[in-house]
Amino acid sequence: MRAEPAMTIALRSIFLVATVAWAGLLYYLSDQPALHVPPLFPGQDKLFHAAVYAVLGILVTGTLRPERGSGSRRQVWLAAALVAGYGILDEFHQSFVPGRSAEFFDVVADVAGGLLGIAIMRLLVNRLSPRHASPD
Repeated sequence: MRAEPAMTIALRSIFLVATVAWAGLLYYLSDQPALHVPPLFPGQDKLFHAAVYAVLGILVTGTLRPERGSGSRRQVWLAAALVAGYGILDEFHQSFVPGRSAEFFDVVADVAGGLLGIAIMRLLVNRLSPRHASPD
């Protein structure tokens, strides 16, 4: 097992701090009794859920040291499980907030957005990584 370069450790640390901050922001917003957002189009709520969880998917994937090759499938599953778990817990939390409710399709939108964010991050990693695989 090789040691990680200092730059990689620093980048993962930045992703970790950003992930925790983003999750904290999501918790804070979920803890508000009601967010008055004027409806612009049908399904706007689900699109918002997908967008904010796409960001979470990107950040979680960045925290997990995304890499090309053999470890990527396991990383994708782990990132997906973490994002989905947070989405489920977020909806559960909302069920206790006055004026809010837990909705199954919000979880679906959260997971879909998280998967989109993971896919975006994987695409970036595959495009920007050197073509040679590093031996583990």
